[in-house]
Amino acid sequence: MTSEKTDPMIRPRRSVLYMPGANARALEKARTLPADCLILDLEDAVAPDAKADARAQILAALNEGGYGAREVVVRINAPDTIWGEADMAALGELPVAARPDAVLAPKISTPQEIDALSACLPAGSALWIMVETPQAIFNIEKLAARATDTPLSCFVMGTNDLAKELRAGLVKGRAPLLTALSMAVLAARQYGLGILDGVFNDIADAVGFAAECRQGVDMGFDGKTLIHPGQLAPCNEIFAPSEDEVAQARDVVAAFEAPENAGQGVLKVNGKMTELLHRDMAARTIAIAEAIAEANMGKDIVAKD
Repeated sequence: MTSEKTDPMIRPRRSVLYMPGANARALEKARTLPADCLILDLEDAVAPDAKADARAQILAALNEGGYGAREVVVRINAPDTIWGEADMAALGELPVAARPDAVLAPKISTPQEIDALSACLPAGSALWIMVETPQAIFNIEKLAARATDTPLSCFVMGTNDLAKELRAGLVKGRAPLLTALSMAVLAARQYGLGILDGVFNDIADAVGFAAECRQGVDMGFDGKTLIHPGQLAPCNEIFAPSEDEVAQARDVVAAFEAPENAGQGVLKVNGKMTELLHRDMAARTIAIAEAIAEANMGKDIVAKD
């Protein structure tokens, strides 16, 4: 399962689907879904009396493999619960090749908690943390800074828990959460972390889901966490650069690479004034599009098998 880690700003994480660890059929079906990333869940999706069985099922699924290019993450129970330590220990007992790409820890609010998790993290797995408490938001820069010397590589926004803690409404447009979401994006970008938007709860509201995905793109999120496979296709489309955006990006890069434009800081490309910063943005757009195409090939291979 473990693979060479790529730049978190480039690796496709448009769609990140939670899969309940207690549901063996879901773990099997996940091998054929067009998700960029799967979070095999031992926490919220699993009842207390099913925790041990869910852990065993996830371990078996990881050992079996077959998830192809999909990034595979295991969300453990909170470290201060009776299950959290056992979850981490069990993952560490897996063969290195079967370990998840990352371990996602919930309810993390302090740098000290990141340090403690890093000390027992299975070799070869990155650390992701849920950002879902007021304390985490107040500490967000300190949390992100731990990426400089720990395996921390991604923030995952827990918008449901955050709204609960704030006593805020989960309303269209998410006005009560925008400050917290923006602070987390700022911190993630300062320290080179990936960052994923929270879930959208109303599975039947396709229009509202698409609007929230577009908001996430505009805010700078890499992708969105999902609770149903039906959300995958629109999420993948919205969080990917369009054909027109990729074509424009290629024109921008080509224009700055042209010998006649050597040393130029500003060019007109397809009628638009374009600076060096736009060239850098264009290069990232191209890299994302190419990474998505490569990842999709890996998913297609697994689905056909």
